[in-house]
Amino acid sequence: MEPAQRQRNVQWRSPQGISSPTSVSGKRAPRSRPPAPRHRIVLYSHDTMGLGHKRRNVLIAQTLQRSALPLDILLISGMGDGNEGLATAGIDCLSLPALKKSRDGSYRARHLALPLRDIIGLRSQLILNAVQQFQPDVFIIDNVPRGAERELDPSLEYIRKQPQMRCVLGLRDVLDDPAAVRRDWQRADNETAIRRYYDTVWIYGDPQVYDLRREYDFSPEVVAKMLPLGYFNQCDRLQYLGQPWQETLKAWDLPAQFVLGAVGGGQDGETLAIAFAQIPFTAENPGVLLTGPFMPESVRQTLGAIAQHNPHLTIFPYCPEPTILMAAAERVIAMGGYNTTCEILSFQKPALIIPRIKPRQEQWLRATRLKQLGLVDVLHPHQVNPQNLAAWLRCDPKFPKRSAGLNLQATEQLPLLLAQMLKISSGFTAQAS
Repeated sequence: MEPAQRQRNVQWRSPQGISSPTSVSGKRAPRSRPPAPRHRIVLYSHDTMGLGHKRRNVLIAQTLQRSALPLDILLISGMGDGNEGLATAGIDCLSLPALKKSRDGSYRARHLALPLRDIIGLRSQLILNAVQQFQPDVFIIDNVPRGAERELDPSLEYIRKQPQMRCVLGLRDVLDDPAAVRRDWQRADNETAIRRYYDTVWIYGDPQVYDLRREYDFSPEVVAKMLPLGYFNQCDRLQYLGQPWQETLKAWDLPAQFVLGAVGGGQDGETLAIAFAQIPFTAENPGVLLTGPFMPESVRQTLGAIAQHNPHLTIFPYCPEPTILMAAAERVIAMGGYNTTCEILSFQKPALIIPRIKPRQEQWLRATRLKQLGLVDVLHPHQVNPQNLAAWLRCDPKFPKRSAGLNLQATEQLPLLLAQMLKISSGFTAQAS
């Protein structure tokens, strides 16, 4: 598994009417047990900014596919990137025409020269056609109850008329500032959608960090459908690689220990990336910067020029599975996306998080709560500069407190909850033998 590009310093029934077979001795052979009925799962994420939603859905799909549940899984995504490993796991992906979220929170077509109304109509029809043809037993929607710009409304209404179909909403632990959530959810009529369409709401987080059931003052009917699963243990991602992650890391010829800089998809990571690249790294304390696939080319060029004068900095423009770098890093300086934060917590890395504060406060709220628990350090994005980052690196590393007892069991809970929903026998175990 190689990065798409790397820069170093500038990186698978018995036919009816046919009698049962007999053995050579003439005795009737024992009947084979009919195969267990397979269940169909659809995962949806709107994917308008970065790879966070897509990567979370890929992990959910891989977790369910690896379980003993007999499943056929279709992942519907608004992002073509991040499909590595799905085909080999037996998971199909339908990529929608891409949307892009601007810094003010508005949507537009990412590539196609189409008005927003037209691209939403196209995406909505593709999703509905997929649901009607695939006929899923369970439809799992990520984060947005009605989809981007209500593009799921036709599919949700169709599913509601199919008694055999179940609908699940998956939410991150933090959505946004409570006032913004109340305003945006009221405008989208999300609570009505949850009451009308959804059987349950899975919360991917630990209430001791942030309990959205209380923070957002949802109605009792909606809260009654909510179930916290814990955070995702990102160490599980390493099980789905084509080869041991240590071998991949060795092939990349990286230092034995390094400081990792990570800016998610890179769409809005310019300030942190440039400040990280300017840290005076040394042979004993080298840096590795992962810029992400959506970083503007002009910023890449700036980073390349800086790296020419920073010989102990390695730049990865893109890495198919960034968890490998997280597993190997000694310390981490990163933006505060959900997946990145879960990786930091899963691998218990000393970390400085610089959260995004626009267009949502989600990253800032999560990071500050985790800081209060002694799990991470936090720096406001307005205070990002090479000097402050270097000063944090000069301090003794602060490893996350194990006594916090953080719940990282979402990947263990998912197959069990799905088995209950599908009414699969109690003899089911979460992992395949």
